[in-house]
Amino acid sequence: MDDTKKMIYDDDPWLEPYRDTIDGRHRKIAEAVSRISRSGKISGAVNNHLYYGLHRDGDGWVFREWAPNAVRIYLIGEFNNWKRVPAYQLRPLGNGDWEIRLGGMFLSHGMLYKLYVEWPGGGGERLPAYSFRCVQDPETKVFAAQVWEPPVRYVWRHGKPKTGTPLIYEAHIGMCSEDERVAGFDDFRENVLPRVAELGYNTLQLMALQEHPYYGSFGYQVSNFFALSSRFGTPEQFKRLVDEAHSLGIAVIMDIVHSHSVANAEEGLGLIDGSQSLYFHDGERGRHPAWGSLCFDYGKWPVRYFLLSNCKYWMEEYNLDGFRFDGATSMLYYDHGLGRDFKGYEDYFDGGVDEDALVYLALANRLIKEMDPCAISVAEDVSGMAGLAAPIDRGGVGFDYRMSMGIADHWIKWLKEVPDEQWSMGEIYWVLTDKRADEKTVSYAECHDQALVGDKTIAFRLMDKEMYCGMRKDDHNPVIDRGMALHKMIRLVTAATAGGGYLNFMGNEFGHPEWIDFPREGNGWSYKYARRQWHLVDDPGLKYRFLWNFDRDMVHLLSRSSLLEGEVSPIVRDEEKKVLVFKRKNYIFALNFNVNESFADYSFDVEAGCYGIALDSDSSEYGGFGRNDDSMPHFASGNDGGYGKLSLYLPCRSALVLKRL
Repeated sequence: MDDTKKMIYDDDPWLEPYRDTIDGRHRKIAEAVSRISRSGKISGAVNNHLYYGLHRDGDGWVFREWAPNAVRIYLIGEFNNWKRVPAYQLRPLGNGDWEIRLGGMFLSHGMLYKLYVEWPGGGGERLPAYSFRCVQDPETKVFAAQVWEPPVRYVWRHGKPKTGTPLIYEAHIGMCSEDERVAGFDDFRENVLPRVAELGYNTLQLMALQEHPYYGSFGYQVSNFFALSSRFGTPEQFKRLVDEAHSLGIAVIMDIVHSHSVANAEEGLGLIDGSQSLYFHDGERGRHPAWGSLCFDYGKWPVRYFLLSNCKYWMEEYNLDGFRFDGATSMLYYDHGLGRDFKGYEDYFDGGVDEDALVYLALANRLIKEMDPCAISVAEDVSGMAGLAAPIDRGGVGFDYRMSMGIADHWIKWLKEVPDEQWSMGEIYWVLTDKRADEKTVSYAECHDQALVGDKTIAFRLMDKEMYCGMRKDDHNPVIDRGMALHKMIRLVTAATAGGGYLNFMGNEFGHPEWIDFPREGNGWSYKYARRQWHLVDDPGLKYRFLWNFDRDMVHLLSRSSLLEGEVSPIVRDEEKKVLVFKRKNYIFALNFNVNESFADYSFDVEAGCYGIALDSDSSEYGGFGRNDDSMPHFASGNDGGYGKLSLYLPCRSALVLKRL
């Protein structure tokens, strides 16, 4: 059998007992594809966003909504003083669809509108399910849909880049500014995008793009799935940001939230026609026990079409290069993965999996690849479900990558609970490299999650209050020395062992201090911790620039050498001396985690040849002590097997990357 046709259990005997379940899921996916399109290509058949919502129709307008439980629907807005009048009453089309056609003079760019929906026993104002732009009144905080037909449409100027291995810069538009306010797309494009390009990241992952009523939800309580959050600017401003990123060779993916929906009735999909079960499960299953949000019923075909059309819309309208699917674990398990330790394969095949959600995610991945074969999809999954990032035709769900979420958790655990001198080289190496051989992963030392209120950035966890007074270049502080050394080493070893991709959250590359806390009642609606203090890295007198320089050179090294495409091979895991050495392609990574002992002639076997230092965390350019001569070549004389001893000077708390020349 051709390897490309093998199923995931053919190469993994531990999956053999679950062959029937895997095959059954594979059949369900195939049946779903066939139901959508007999040709097998689903992208041409997923177009809800072109039918529902408000659209131009010749010289006039047409608006449609799906609301099977409604008995009457009115279009209300600035054009009729928000009144329910017969001229703006929608007519039923059958199958729960409603429609109204209007002449061109009734609506114009910028007008606000809503629906008033009546159902048996009640009624209320609602935002259309397919609202393509929503805006919030600054005083009343009430949202309304907005007609968006600018006189000049944005014209794309640049094609999509071919980025290869994703080196991801995760960012939140609203907190990208130094100022204590909600920043916008232009702020990011003008002030942050050039930094991303300088650092060498080739993929931009943007959070909180879908409209959400509460800014402090970090964008994870979505109300309007087709609407770009207006608090950051206009669709044209966002398109220009994406276009300019593409011109710099940077792909743009969005953090898409299909795992749940905000419970708000007036803004969201809940009770849009008086029935919670329209898009969501009814009763207790329709409420997320931890998030207080509504849970989609992924087995309903209208819900599948809604969500698939949502993926297609974002890729078509905004020229995006893929998605990170938030909350995949919550989608995939009936218990949302809450309070569970996933310890074995039986957890993925024991009947606790919502196979409707699994089928939906496979359909979404198929759709994404049909639209753009180079697009990427990433699953945020903490369970480690086997096959999630395996091809659909091999019995997988089709994601390109999964997030290695356990790595960041382990770094926090080690930093909080284990003294440096007790760190285990074997445990670190195992945690960083523990992945299925047939699935790619995205590794990270910290993302936005690790710094949310109640926690700290790694830099602040390492150096804490000393950062307020010890980060000047002419200051000498042992706490700062330790913190900066470990900050560089943690990032390097995490990136160098990554199983396919690497991620960093905005500002953490230079050791952004403190934590992230969005404005809320508990902090007096303050923006103090919902911003990025770029002046810290821009000040030539501060040590933050050292960390920035290291991150920049590390990322460029990973990029130009395509390092993450190579296999990782261990060479030394020295528990006594706290030294970890491994190989990737023709590079040797040697890290000495020892807290105070340097080794003058640390030797180990490598391929014979000449090695040059490609990166040295102890270099003075990165705030180190410059204890190695980085221009000096290192030789490993060959024996009969083609291997020789490479002898290095490994200063304490430092890392060397050597390239075989």
